[in-house]
Amino acid sequence: MKDIVFSQAKLRHPDKIMRLSRLGAMFPSRLSFLRSLTRQLISDRSTVSRPHWNIDEDGFGTAVYSVTVGGHIYSLFSITKSLEPEMRTDRVIAEAWDAAFVLYDGVPDASEIERLSSQAPLQEAGRFTEKDLCLSRANKSVRLFDQIVASLRSGTGLPMGMIQNIGYLMRTTAVYGNGKFGIADRREIEARPGLQGPFMAEMLTVWLIRTFTHDLVEHVGGSQLPDIVKRQLGIGNSTGLGMAPFLVSHPLLLHSWMVCRETALARVRVAEIDLETAAQLVTLSRRVAQHLLEWNIPDPMHQARIVKLRKEWANLTIGLSAKILTKNSALDYIIYKSELEVKTCKN
Repeated sequence: MKDIVFSQAKLRHPDKIMRLSRLGAMFPSRLSFLRSLTRQLISDRSTVSRPHWNIDEDGFGTAVYSVTVGGHIYSLFSITKSLEPEMRTDRVIAEAWDAAFVLYDGVPDASEIERLSSQAPLQEAGRFTEKDLCLSRANKSVRLFDQIVASLRSGTGLPMGMIQNIGYLMRTTAVYGNGKFGIADRREIEARPGLQGPFMAEMLTVWLIRTFTHDLVEHVGGSQLPDIVKRQLGIGNSTGLGMAPFLVSHPLLLHSWMVCRETALARVRVAEIDLETAAQLVTLSRRVAQHLLEWNIPDPMHQARIVKLRKEWANLTIGLSAKILTKNSALDYIIYKSELEVKTCKN
């Protein structure tokens, strides 16, 4: 069987791409970890079950969520406890959290739930086994969580402004994998379908945590959230400090990720687009514009960058139509035009 040969444009030079200002401004793509996992879940027609739910009316207790990925069952064990305000901190050195989580290989029975209940809240100080694939912990966005609970209980309107500005009910302060603190080494799962790619187990953990936060606020509030609201409630990340030394220590891995992205882009630049695909791209371009209008953050410097991006995107997509996108090298020209737009804004 012959290898498939793809046409592609010349790769962009590393001096142009490998700059912190560009890397820090990248958006997710089809190659991103979570989107790769999502496609795997869709392909498997995976459904999430909840075999264990022992949460009281205040939202404290334990829960287990199970999902099949690539023919293997994985479960998220969750435990929430009352936390005094003075104990709540997003620093990695914290010793107590609103919630703790373990991604478990299989479905934990009663004895394993008892073990996890005692060890998961300890995190680094706990004792874990090869059945434990990932550890995580999280704190509530207390203001938003309480506001949504109050709205659900009273039947009044949800705080949509806060939901759009905050965007999460809980934020993780760590997601550990790959053998850390005695959990399973990566080699135990690296060949399994669905988890072969980088950070797939960690992404699965966070995705299930998100599901748990939705159920938790509905349970405490006594009513369901509309699906359109759930789509706006993801998981926050309070630290991310480990990414800096990780990238410095793994230059070949970073190189591989960037080559994949740049190769995909180079192939797209010379691709021929049919009218149906072109029409879909026009629709997506309008969705991007709407997303940029809804994206606001409190930091003045970064908000100014968002405002600038809105202007650049509006200028770039003026007159964009499906007919234009079906012309030869249309996407190559748009990318070239985008670079001119950035230079113009800088000047």
